[in-house]
This record gives sequence, structure tokens and C-alpha cells, in this order.
Amino acid sequence: MHVFTRNNVELFYEDTGEGQPLLLLHGLTSNSAMFYREMDFFKQTRRVIALDSRGHGNSSRLEQYTLQDHIEDALALIDHLDLTIVDVLGVSMGSYIAQGIAIKAPQKVNKLLLVATKSYSEQASLTELFDRYPEKFDGLSISEKINEATRYIYHDQEKIQEWNKKTAQNSRLLTIKEQGIAGDAIKEFDFRPQLSKITAETLVISGKHDGLNLPEKGRETAVAIPGATFMEFKRSGHAPNVEQDRLFLAVTENFLD
Repeated sequence: MHVFTRNNVELFYEDTGEGQPLLLLHGLTSNSAMFYREMDFFKQTRRVIALDSRGHGNSSRLEQYTLQDHIEDALALIDHLDLTIVDVLGVSMGSYIAQGIAIKAPQKVNKLLLVATKSYSEQASLTELFDRYPEKFDGLSISEKINEATRYIYHDQEKIQEWNKKTAQNSRLLTIKEQGIAGDAIKEFDFRPQLSKITAETLVISGKHDGLNLPEKGRETAVAIPGATFMEFKRSGHAPNVEQDRLFLAVTENFLD
């Protein structure tokens, strides 16, 4: 694992393989370890770079930061590695960061893959989920709500459990406080007025059973990006790259090539 420093914040990243650079951006409270399948697969033909976003993984844990900080960190990493142009794959929170990169520096992004995404948020995704099903969540403690929410977020629970277990073996987990800080950073944003600035060839993938970022929000994002393609995985929830991993790798390889 490698590290670079931006404004006194240490940012760790994986860098493996050779060829066209592919930047991987992970989801909320996760880290680069979640991409173990993608890194093993794509390092055969590409240079694969996976960042631990600030507040996550082995990167600096901070008392406060924003989605814009995440975007600037990723752009700083691209510059740090002297990369002229990259392909970018972002999942959930990583897809918001990816949108920000492609909007702010469109010349640096060749192909853009947004997974389990949305282009705006007015409140935390989990809060929105709880509000959507009050009869299921009212009266429960926060830990009970989170446990119950899993069945609304993912479709293939067994695959998700295996993935979480393997990821956790190579991860530094967040405390409850750190999870709250991470969630606050992406609670409110709106890229809709700027999506037309994206020039990268774009593919948006949503899971049919995703109750966290509903597939219609992914479709809405694709419609707003010039020339973007939308794809819905029928047997996936919030993690198409895990729940239908073989299909995901095949589709991604075809898109990137």
C-alpha cells in the first residue's frame, strides 16, 4: 500500500498492474479492500489504483470533512501519480466522488462507471429508507434499524456476508463516531445542474432491489449525462459488483475496452 499527503491529510492507496489507469472509489464506511475482486481481475491488463478516502481505511481519520474534500483528494491523487487521463469506477459514495471528478476535470476522465448511484441527496440515504417504511422501522433502536435495513438494501444476503467477511480481514473498521462523520459528509449534495459538463463515456449500473439508492435515481443520473447508458441488474441490490460479480466484471471489461 502507498501513501501521499494532501494538506496534512494522509491518503493511502493501492497501485498495481500496468496499462490504462483505472481509479476505483469505494462506498461509505468501506475502503479499497472492498475491490479485491476488481483489482485481481483488472490488474492483468490495466494499472489499477484504489484509494482509501479520507476518514476511511488507512487514511487519516478526521473530525469533519466534506464530499468536496473527497473529490479534491481524488484529483490530487491523479496529479500525484502524473496521470493525464484515467477511467473511473465509483460505487455508491465513490460514484458521487466520481461524478465530482468528471464535472470538475472532464479532460482527466476517459470512461466513467457509476454503480449504485444518485446525483443528489437531501438527507442521509438510510434516513430516507427509514422514512419510506415507517411501519417497519418506527420504534426500533438504531442498531435494530440497521439490521432490519439490510434486507431492503441488498438482494443476495449470502454473497454480501461473504464479501463483508473477506473485506473486513484486510480493513481498519470505523468507530460509530467515525461512521457518523463519514455519513454527514455526503448527506446533502446536488450535481444535477452540472451533469451536462461530463464528457466521459458513461455507464450507470443500478440494482433492481436497491432500497438505498433506488434504480430510478440511477436512471435519472444517466439521462442527465450526455450520451450515458443505463443498465439495471435484475438480481442485485446496492452492490451489483458483489451480488452479480461475474456479470459485473464482464460488463465492466466490455465497457472499458
